[in-house]
Amino acid sequence: MQPNQLVLPVDPMNNGTVVPETYERFEEFQNRSVYIGETHVNEARDTVNLYRSFPTKSGNFKGVAKTTVKLSKDVVVAGVDSSTSLTAPAIIEINFSFPVGMTAAAVKVCRQRAVAALDSDEIMDPLNNQLMV
Repeated sequence: MQPNQLVLPVDPMNNGTVVPETYERFEEFQNRSVYIGETHVNEARDTVNLYRSFPTKSGNFKGVAKTTVKLSKDVVVAGVDSSTSLTAPAIIEINFSFPVGMTAAAVKVCRQRAVAALDSDEIMDPLNNQLMV
């Protein structure tokens, strides 16, 4: 089981200045845990969800273990008429699908590649802000 408190070392400006964000366990379900951040309220979510799917064996193949991290935070944005504003969720989902039997070292290398991609402003800014692929 994950700990009751998750601390994410967030570098909000991507300049080496880390600010810890703390999330507390809020709910547990079968195959899912929900954590809430310090700014979470009913009107404005700030959550981290952890999901898992167990592998299913198929013939000689041991299957694939699947996990997901979902980060949700409600933000206020301008409405279409620009005289109004509304709250909408910003959602990031990170999915992993690793074949059973993969070494922990190989999993780490894959995860670090994902961190490098997410941390690259040169890749992510055009993708997120201009939808460039």
